[in-house]
Amino acid sequence: MKIIVFGANGAVGSEIVKQALELGYIVTAFVRSAEKLGALHHKNLRIELGDAAQKEDVEKAINGHDAVLCALGDGRKGIIRTTGTRNIIVAMEQLHVQRFICQTTLGMGDSYHNLNAFWKYFMFGFFLKRAFEDHKQQEQLIANTNLAYTLVRPSALTDGGITNQFKRGFGADQKKLTLKISKADVASFMLAQLQSKQYIQKSVSISN
Repeated sequence: MKIIVFGANGAVGSEIVKQALELGYIVTAFVRSAEKLGALHHKNLRIELGDAAQKEDVEKAINGHDAVLCALGDGRKGIIRTTGTRNIIVAMEQLHVQRFICQTTLGMGDSYHNLNAFWKYFMFGFFLKRAFEDHKQQEQLIANTNLAYTLVRPSALTDGGITNQFKRGFGADQKKLTLKISKADVASFMLAQLQSKQYIQKSVSISN
């Protein structure tokens, strides 16, 4: 299977690329700069330089792939997730690529009730307010498509390896969460969705 990863230089995106290659996928890493990928070299890895905010770059990159994984981010700015995702959706629809797995964040939709006061009122209410709104618009864009999408909502990202010990698919009433999960676990879960139909056209929350 040929997959393309948007946000491939980011915390989760770089993990997706690394793990996907280990699993035998043919991977295109869509990046603005190849330098951040460091020393990662593999016979099944192709680097596509481009800007997610440019429709032409996105369409050219997606052409010929079987699935798209998105882990776009720009910190607190709150711009690129919505813009880039809109361009990805348009390109996928035009090119008849259906499978779309996108990382958003815990706190979207009903999962807002899983957050504690610190995350609700300080992090997303103030410090990361623009990023929160960006994710919200991103999810709305995706949910309004007919794509075979999965919205993956992880809690705060940490370092560490794959554990597969996190909770997944929990409801808004789930309490006693640490609200943390490793980047490796998020990437592993997203890649697992390529072989699963469980969460197609659904959102899924994941957290320890």
